[in-house]
Amino acid sequence: MPSWVVRGLGMAVLHAAATVALAKIAVFQPTESTTVTAVVLALLVGAAALWSALDAWLGLVDAGRTWFIAALVAGPVAGVLNVVGRAAFVDQTGVGELGSALTGGAAFTALLVLVPAGLGLLVGGKLHTTREDAGADSGPDSDAGTAEEPAPRPRPQPRKPKVGPAG
Repeated sequence: MPSWVVRGLGMAVLHAAATVALAKIAVFQPTESTTVTAVVLALLVGAAALWSALDAWLGLVDAGRTWFIAALVAGPVAGVLNVVGRAAFVDQTGVGELGSALTGGAAFTALLVLVPAGLGLLVGGKLHTTREDAGADSGPDSDAGTAEEPAPRPRPQPRKPKVGPAG
């Protein structure tokens, strides 16, 4: 399964659950919705940034494209799940809300995944190069008195796309 599927669906479920929870809180405790909204937005931004930073730190091949596609998937899927969740758990929202959820709501969700993921990829990439630099200079096999360069570490090779039937 492509990695963008897992990231896109995971972020879509997370965003839809957060939106449904915020709608439920707005109905039953309207005075506390402002603080809770800020906390939930911070958690959503943090989740995308942390996950993408881990991807970059671990050296995921083509992480930028993976997160771009994941954001494009997360937007509409979160919109549909939001309408379904609100219909089931909050206020019996109808199909009429689906249009706005698939346009403005999907665009907002996609940006709320894409922008923190881009920042996370930037930070994780910096941590990845720092980890490699630190690992090359120190370690149990390194001698401070030798002028010999350590052997380069092997990099993971990208997988070839599967086309056609498996065989």
